[in-house]
Amino acid sequence: MTKSLTEIPLSVEWKETYIRILDQQKLPHETVFLDLFTLKDVFQAIVTLKVRGAPAIGITAAYGLALTAQSYTVSCLNEFRRKLQEDRDYIASSRPTAVNLFWAIDRLMKAIDHASSVNAAKTNLIHEAVSIQMEDEATCREIGEYALTLFKKNDRVLTICNAGSIATAKYGTALSPFYLAKEREMPLKVFACETRPVLQGARLTVWELLQANIDVTLITDNMAAHTIKTKGITSIIVGADRITANGDTANKIGTLNLAILAKSFNIPFYVAAPLSTFDLTKKTGEEIVIEERPPTEVTHIGDQLIAPAGVTVFNPAFDVTPNEYITAIITEKGVISGDYRTHIRDLFI
Repeated sequence: MTKSLTEIPLSVEWKETYIRILDQQKLPHETVFLDLFTLKDVFQAIVTLKVRGAPAIGITAAYGLALTAQSYTVSCLNEFRRKLQEDRDYIASSRPTAVNLFWAIDRLMKAIDHASSVNAAKTNLIHEAVSIQMEDEATCREIGEYALTLFKKNDRVLTICNAGSIATAKYGTALSPFYLAKEREMPLKVFACETRPVLQGARLTVWELLQANIDVTLITDNMAAHTIKTKGITSIIVGADRITANGDTANKIGTLNLAILAKSFNIPFYVAAPLSTFDLTKKTGEEIVIEERPPTEVTHIGDQLIAPAGVTVFNPAFDVTPNEYITAIITEKGVISGDYRTHIRDLFI
């Protein structure tokens, strides 16, 4: 039996004395929830991809910082801020590429700027973290509304990784228009790349779209060109982990391949992301730090070794798509294209 979007589990929930997350490493075989009681628990959950997706990472990190601050026994605000800064820096080191993480925890740091006491600061942190999650849900729906204007009935749309409901507060970014189309009985056919090496497309995107009874077909990453050609793909839409001031976009490894293919086949290539994903401190994608992950993600499937033991592995988690390959960027403030540097700057005025 399929489920509506409202029945798909939330990726992150605040439970006052702990944080509950959907363990995305267990999907699609098991729907398991983990309770996180300490900042170390949160750190490990982010590093091990139990929670993933740039917005969901930001929400979880914000809750983690708010949670650990409740345990501080100091009475001096300056000492409170010092301890919070230390913990902020610790959780910031969990994933270097997704800018939403830094955006969220820095919002919490600012939330205590005018606190009158330690207790007020603790309260402010919780309120700010909850606000971040609520705002993300509204933002994702707005992104979906704008994205849907770029599609028409019976379009065939390709995506990679998981930029869906379980990667955000709700709805997702790149997957948001598919949920809205389903609500409005507007037929769209989705093709999902498996997304090697961790298979977020196969395990997560396909799982959640099937839950909502959305028409989705799974392909391996190296089938993308053939699929575009033979299945009549009309556009490609992806999420983002960081967008620089000129529109260069970091996203899951394999995204650049799709952007190049879109240009070759003359179909639109869209990036869907909230304003919190933009990093105006970086002028171009050349400045983005690309996370490299453990070789076992490539040499193993589960616990099974599939490559010669000891082989040298290059395992970047992300790649950067130059702005000239991007047809449009879809945000909660609308769709921008062309002169990205100017249009991105205007988004923040």
